[in-house]
Amino acid sequence: MSKRIDVKNLDIYYGEFHAVRDVSMTIEPKAVTAFIGPSGCGKSTFIRTLNRMHEVIPGARVDGVVEMDGKNLYGREVDPVDVRRRVGMVFQRPNPFPTMSIKENVLAGVRLNSKRLSGKAADELAERSLRGANLWNEVKDRLDKPGSGLSGGQQQRLCIARAIAIQPEVLLMDEPCSALDPISTLAIEDLINELKQDYTVVIVTHNMQQAARVSDRTGFFNLEATGKPGELVEFDSTQTIFNNPSKKATEDYISGRFG
Repeated sequence: MSKRIDVKNLDIYYGEFHAVRDVSMTIEPKAVTAFIGPSGCGKSTFIRTLNRMHEVIPGARVDGVVEMDGKNLYGREVDPVDVRRRVGMVFQRPNPFPTMSIKENVLAGVRLNSKRLSGKAADELAERSLRGANLWNEVKDRLDKPGSGLSGGQQQRLCIARAIAIQPEVLLMDEPCSALDPISTLAIEDLINELKQDYTVVIVTHNMQQAARVSDRTGFFNLEATGKPGELVEFDSTQTIFNNPSKKATEDYISGRFG
């Protein structure tokens, strides 16, 4: 079941570096939320706080609140590993485990969470996840072959299958198409549109046309006038952001005047 995320007065730091500044927003369930903005503005850092992935970097910390259906993901009693199970992530470059088969790649996250699966349950979960990633028909006859033998677009969908196999409630995607050709990109965009039927989907993209095509709501991150990163300039329906933004900085970015 997909979840709503409420972010309140979030500041993100790496040591003394203030990477994201005072962000508040609601990310709606069963919708696609996209974040756009120039390089270095904090958008990838921001989505990594939604599943506490930023914490793997020494000195990282946050001030503020990130709630999923009212529960603070940064509460003292909350296990970061459990957060990462509930909030899956797909990265910029496809990263299948090269020594594992296609099937074992799909099941890797489930096994990492110490879940024991019978042979039949493993087969069913692999098929269900690959179908969910629109990959089953392309790989069903070579499940025991290495995942690294797939094309780039297929590898990215394999990583999405691996993410949804653990049955998360939210899917984060950090530039999921930046390393892909146009045909593979289209396949991922079609898949994102299907995934929002079951998940809350959050995507970071440099491609504004992609944000316009796939998202329901869009947030524009920018550098401050002083060159400091991490300002959420505007957050609204995608249609409003692209057709009638309320801030000049958003309009300038959308129209290509800077960035």
